[in-house]
Amino acid sequence: MGRRTSLVPNTGFDAVAAGSAHGLGLKADGSIVGWGCGGPKDYGQCNVPAPNTGFVAVATGGDHSLGLKADGSIVTWGIDFFGKTNVPAPNSDFIGIAAGLSHSLGLTADGSIVAWGDNIVGQTNVPAPGTGFVAIAAGGWHSLGLKADGSIAAWGCHQAEFCEDFCYFCVAEPGVPAPNTGFVAVVAGRDHSLGLKADGSIAGWGGNYFGQSNVPEPNADFIAVDAGAYHSLGLKADGSIVAWGDNTYGETNVPEPNADFIAVAAGGYHGLGLKADASIVAWGANTYGQTNVPAPNAGFVAIAASPSLSLAIRKLRGDFNGDGHPALEDYESFLDRFHGPGMEPAAFEWRFFDADADGDVDLYDLAIFQNVFAPAP
Repeated sequence: MGRRTSLVPNTGFDAVAAGSAHGLGLKADGSIVGWGCGGPKDYGQCNVPAPNTGFVAVATGGDHSLGLKADGSIVTWGIDFFGKTNVPAPNSDFIGIAAGLSHSLGLTADGSIVAWGDNIVGQTNVPAPGTGFVAIAAGGWHSLGLKADGSIAAWGCHQAEFCEDFCYFCVAEPGVPAPNTGFVAVVAGRDHSLGLKADGSIAGWGGNYFGQSNVPEPNADFIAVDAGAYHSLGLKADGSIVAWGDNTYGETNVPEPNADFIAVAAGGYHGLGLKADASIVAWGANTYGQTNVPAPNAGFVAIAASPSLSLAIRKLRGDFNGDGHPALEDYESFLDRFHGPGMEPAAFEWRFFDADADGDVDLYDLAIFQNVFAPAP
């Protein structure tokens, strides 16, 4: 029996990532916690190597894990079939990571992509010249890179020369639809891809046997997108979610009222939506309880989903340091954010600084925090 990692104390997380059957949480102190392992599919993907410090990002694959360190190096662990945990030398200057089913990607500070692991359908063959990238995404058997000029490079299972012996894994369409311009974000599903454009439209391509690449009309006003195994989710500027593709398990049936969403996440066969009131709505397959949002359904700030797992970060209103309870230190954090140009809180944190929930952070919010956190005389 493999090790099952404890989540005690379950506080202080800044980011989460969901693999096929395991989760990772990145803490504010730069450490990583892994859980969900144990049993016949435990390949050590939860066992973060020592020293477990200095991490700034996490990514999860099918049964392997990646951690990006502040010094620009990548740490990998889990099963090493196909060499997917062997980061090529020199292991330095990385600023981003992504993990596919059995391959891995790293984005470097100079805009190049390093790829390693399974290459059975060309998923690690980064197209030349391999530079100018600003974001990466890894699907089941394919890879995507977003360039600074707004174009997308795609490689792997869609390439015809690799598909003769792997037809089940290869997608029907050869690449990014024209015009390949104006993209601001990319996501990769099992064998389909989605790109969000600056004009609010979404381009879809690749596997489409359930319509997962066919964006419904009107294809406009989208601000976020995610891809599941055979379905897709798009978040609109008005706070509604559009879902399309396979609906075998109800994964495209967004519950009513379909409004006030600020983030989406697509699992294998389920979907998650984070609402402006910090609650989560979940729908679709529930074989492993992945749509049973834990009580209290409140205070959530981030969501992530994998084929059989849902993850979320919860923060209490005013708990800015993530230690599990509001305290004087959080009030001091509020003051740091309140004063000075360019110190406004990030959009996803706004509702926690906005103590009176009127849509902005001002002296009224300061007065509330002074009342709550001021030390007793």
